[in-house]
Order: sequence, then C-alpha cells, then structure tokens
Amino acid sequence: MSLPPAQPAYILRGHAAQIHSTSFIRGNSQLVSGDADGWIIIWSIAIKRPVAVWKAHEGAILGAQAWGDERLITHGKDNKLIVWKLSGDDEASMSTVLPVDTPQGPWKQPWLVYVLHVNTMNFCSFAQCIPRSSTFPSDDTQVDELLIAVPNTMSSETVDIFHFPSSKRIHTVPGDASIKGGMVMAVSIFYHPQSTNLTVIAGYESGHSAVSQFSSDTWSVLYSTKSHSQPILSLDVSPSKDFYLTSSADAVVAKHPIPVSVDSVIISVDNMPLKTVQTKHSGQQGLRVRNDGKIFATAGWDSKVRVYSGKSMKELAVLKWHKEGCYSVAFADVVEDTSEEGEDKALVTRLGTMTVKEERLWKAKTAHWLAVGSKDGKVSLWDIY
Repeated sequence: MSLPPAQPAYILRGHAAQIHSTSFIRGNSQLVSGDADGWIIIWSIAIKRPVAVWKAHEGAILGAQAWGDERLITHGKDNKLIVWKLSGDDEASMSTVLPVDTPQGPWKQPWLVYVLHVNTMNFCSFAQCIPRSSTFPSDDTQVDELLIAVPNTMSSETVDIFHFPSSKRIHTVPGDASIKGGMVMAVSIFYHPQSTNLTVIAGYESGHSAVSQFSSDTWSVLYSTKSHSQPILSLDVSPSKDFYLTSSADAVVAKHPIPVSVDSVIISVDNMPLKTVQTKHSGQQGLRVRNDGKIFATAGWDSKVRVYSGKSMKELAVLKWHKEGCYSVAFADVVEDTSEEGEDKALVTRLGTMTVKEERLWKAKTAHWLAVGSKDGKVSLWDIY
C-alpha cells in the first residue's frame, strides 16, 4: 500500500508577487522571503506570522541573507545590494501589514547601513563569506567583516569581491579564458578548508562552471567543465567543501570536484564532473544542500520540489502542493542529535518545565524545515527527513 502524498506543515501567505528568495535566519527561528516587487517579509517560525515587512528594493529581490544576528543583506534587481540593521528589538517598531493585504504605505524601513551599486543584469544573487581575519571571531553573531561576491558591473563574465564594512572592491576574478561562458548566472565564495585559499565558483550562461582560487597573489582556474546544455540556474557547495552541485534550465543535475589547490590540479587528468544525473525534469533552480550534507533540493518550474540524496544523488521525494512554478528553496540548519539516553531524559524533563511559548520556539528551531517559494506568492513549509 503506497503512502499518501506528503503535505506541507504550514502555508505562509502574504506576498502579492512571485517569491524569488527564501532563507532561514537567527538559528532557524525566522524565515526571510523576498518577492518580485521588492518586498521583504520576516516570518516567525514559532507562530507562523510576520514580524517585519518592508519594501527593500524597487526591483525584484534576487537574494536575502543574514549577516550575524543584527544585519540583513538584500540584493535587488534595481542594481543595489543593501545592508540593513535589524535586531530583534528593532522588529517591535516594524510594520507587520502584508503587501497582499493593503498596497498603501508608507512602510517603515529598518536602519540602512550600506548601499552597494552592483550588476543585476543576469539575475545572479550575491554570495558571502567571513574573511580569514574574522574566521574565528569571539562572537559568531557579531562578525564585523564580510566578503561579498557579485558579477562585475562592466563585464558580466567576471566576478567582483567586495569587503564590508569598507565597501571596497578587493578582487576581480577573471573568467576562464579557454571558454565562452557568457554571463555569470550563479556564484559561491568560501575559503578552502585544506589550502585556506579564497575560492570562487561561478556558473555560466553557456552551461559551464568553473572553480577559481587565489594563491600567490593571483587567481587561477582549477577546474572548468560544461555539464549542461542550457544556462546554469543555481549552484551550491557541500558543507565539507569537497564538491559542489549545479542545476540548469536543462534536466541535468551535476556533482563536481573542488580541487584543493593549484598543485593538486597538476595530477588531475581531465575536467570531468564526478557524476551527472539526467532527471528528465527541466528547469530546476534554487538548488540548496542541507548543512549536514545528507540531502539537497531543487525548486522546479513544473511546480514540484525534488529532494535528492547528497551521496547517491537519487531522487528521494517529490513535494507537490503549489499549482505554479517554484523558484526558491531553503533548508533550516539541522542540529546533530548526539545525546545519550541520560541526556534524553534530561531533555524530556526540561521540556516539561518549558512554558508553551518556549516549547513552541524550541520545536520551531529544531524541526527539519524545508521552505519553498513559488510563483503563486506563497511559501510552503515542509518538515522532512
């Protein structure tokens, strides 16, 4: 007997336009969603209601991510990347009137900290990482420095890296000269855990993707391949930084190696992906790998969300609720359960002493959430795996 189709645990209704961005912030206690009209909504996962609503951009939201616990970065199609100051205390003064309810304003905006004028011609959202000087800050939630990667303003084939708080461009990563990649469609930035070198991965309009690394004061391409026949729509890196995944307007999902350094590339025979899967479902975007690396998910133009095994890349589940195309997915971070039986009993005891509000927040922060943003303006929340 087959199981009935999975159903979302909750539906968050509030946007009047298609949703392009979803991300969990503040230890999974809140979800940020951004739409095609430039609106940002911060939702409380515990009560499933908005706690802050404002129009962040005059164009579509391409991406929104937290910078610590008190700042939020939004990237709009209006060629602006904005850093907002928004602590938990600041939310009390923000509007919670949803854009779908009343189109009239004015809505209060959070404190605007920085504005960066960037290239958004190619719909590529920004990527971020903490610079090495702040790799081990005393307080993770209050990191003072950040690196931002975005497509270059003049040349869409190259990637600019900006430093905050100085707002200065510190690197321009050249494209792979051996390919005609076209515009950068997706980007990721991080420090390689073994070589500690700054590494940038770019996915291109041509279907190529390339790994570049900064070493000895120069950028070198360590890996470059074409595994897609259509433009790359999204890419994400594994938590251990040993491989990355790409999805495209075609039906292929590909797993690629991430070389450690220039030296390790010399013994490499060819630039071949580790694995490619012909899913038979074109137009999968918003690819995200969960923080434990066990699963990843894609948002499909066919209105379905597909969940895959991170190891085998086999399709594990198809989530169907939305009637229109899906554009973004976000995983809540999974906290590994290493508790022994004694600690389990202590947890049960502690749960028994929690207030209803505390227990609701605890459950919201520890559930294995998957949030899906769709063309229909709704966010579906699924509790899976």
